Amino acid sequence: MNTTSQFGSHSRRIGPFDLPAIGLGCMNLSHAYGHPPSAAQAERLLLQAVDEGVRLFDTAALYGFGANETLLGRVLKPHRQRIVLCSKGGLAGETFPDGSIRRVIDGRPETLRRHCEESLRRLQTETLDVYYLHRWCKRVPIEDSVGEMSRLVERGLVRAIGLSEVSAATLKKAHAVCPIAAVQSEYSPWSRNVEIGVRAACAEIGAALVAFCPLARGFLTSAPPDPAALVAGDIRLNVPRFEPVHHAVNRGLLSGWAALAAEAGCTPAQLALAWVLSRGEHVLPIPGTTSAAHLRENLDAERVRLPGALLTRIDVLINKGTVSGERYNPATLAEVDTEQFDQ
Repeated sequence: MNTTSQFGSHSRRIGPFDLPAIGLGCMNLSHAYGHPPSAAQAERLLLQAVDEGVRLFDTAALYGFGANETLLGRVLKPHRQRIVLCSKGGLAGETFPDGSIRRVIDGRPETLRRHCEESLRRLQTETLDVYYLHRWCKRVPIEDSVGEMSRLVERGLVRAIGLSEVSAATLKKAHAVCPIAAVQSEYSPWSRNVEIGVRAACAEIGAALVAFCPLARGFLTSAPPDPAALVAGDIRLNVPRFEPVHHAVNRGLLSGWAALAAEAGCTPAQLALAWVLSRGEHVLPIPGTTSAAHLRENLDAERVRLPGALLTRIDVLINKGTVSGERYNPATLAEVDTEQFDQ
């Protein structure tokens, strides 16, 4: 692997926590990408992550409508003192009068209190290390939601608070109420909206930028998904970039991506993670996986060093102008608060 780098592999900070540079997003152990693994497979993956030195584990009330938190609580409780455990509220499954469970965005203080307390029970812990507002509920002033989260800190239920998928302006409003330790947003070579303002705003206030989907929902790997083979329940079926008209364009980027990975002496997935790590010492990716081999591959990306010239070629190959399609469908885009590139 190349040993020249813009940034080193030293630890990264979220609030009071110094962490290895790569964490684990746990969503797909219960949610989002078709058939989840069995409980036994998921447990093995989580325990392998602990053994491999992963310290940051990220979940949410939404994932599996609580099932993901229940899984992590059961498996990780014996290792609680060794890890930094993060969850999210303000977006969860709510039961309706007809018995159905549907995702609901609700940032009212009383809802955030309830979500936090329910998450603590499912995760079998007395305190969450980082608690995120999963989505800003635009019916509720951000100051009200964050004000309640600050009270969760005062009660000792939460050590640090974060936001997910917010604009730089919203981040600064929230930070004026209570220090924001981290912002989660999608970030990879093919999703760069945070570069409009959020990445710099995080650096300005001392917050971590926690990058989810750093492998572009599996696209920037050795085995990119075939949209025709996706099973019911896979959220990529609703992502425009995987629709046939857009996927045909995006697929044309993959040969160049593989060539750059070969030049760097790493796998395509490691190239994507190394690129994310190169974007700032406050940027920390949380790739998810159900595979033991892919977990090890992802963690090894911390050792990949990318020279400046290769980083420039990555930016030329994959950027907002060469990627076809939005990262979310119109309904989901309307739910998030992130800045959009001018078209």
